[in-house]
Amino acid sequence: MKIYQAKDYQEMSRKAANIIAAQIILKPNAVLGLATGSTPIGAYQQLVERFKQGDLDFSEIRSVNLDEYKGLPKDNDQSYAFFMRTNLFDHVNIKAENTNIPNGLETDIEAECSRYNSVIDQLGGVDLQLLGLGNNGHIGFNEPGDAFENGAHCVKLTENTIQANARFFATIDEVPKYAYSMGVGNIMRARGILLVASGSAKADALYKALFGPITPAVPASILQLHSNVTIVADEEALSLIKEHNCLPA
Repeated sequence: MKIYQAKDYQEMSRKAANIIAAQIILKPNAVLGLATGSTPIGAYQQLVERFKQGDLDFSEIRSVNLDEYKGLPKDNDQSYAFFMRTNLFDHVNIKAENTNIPNGLETDIEAECSRYNSVIDQLGGVDLQLLGLGNNGHIGFNEPGDAFENGAHCVKLTENTIQANARFFATIDEVPKYAYSMGVGNIMRARGILLVASGSAKADALYKALFGPITPAVPASILQLHSNVTIVADEEALSLIKEHNCLPA
């Protein structure tokens, strides 16, 4: 596990974008696992800027997203399909047919989960999986629970996650209560993982994920068992880790 400390969100975003850009340059047809939420936005902005400068080519890149709200159409401005178009896809030359996101309107849960697992398998797996980190230690929408989920599944979102997402909706009643998500098994089969974290609100979850016991009560703790994980976090997110003297010299 490699941990890179950044001074602030901007530096975190730049360092994360460097790692993603290197993957694209080294393997132009790479499969990128992509994340949503506020934390990756800065990295996506960096990648768009590098594309506009002629330094990156997304024409052969394939992508699979971690998750999508159940019940939201892809043109809803709070759907993750909309998020990805707004923050990345519409600004680079990635082909729409090469982007993959769970279908939030599919009511047959078993069929959609099976379909999405097949999509990942047919792509040959993920080369680099980008992850954010929930305040409760979730990755994707793999919420704290009694067991790690292997494949794609439909998740009942915890009250913690619903409250955290409420700021994006007019009222809390509008926040979706379920989501489709890659499973921990899908994530762990990625050849490389990049986790980004910013802000003091993530400090406890990051410390428990990287240096606490491996437990489904903190889903991100499973990353301790992966052989190729890179963490890029700012000083505030790393504050507890530094307090416990866990950062490498």
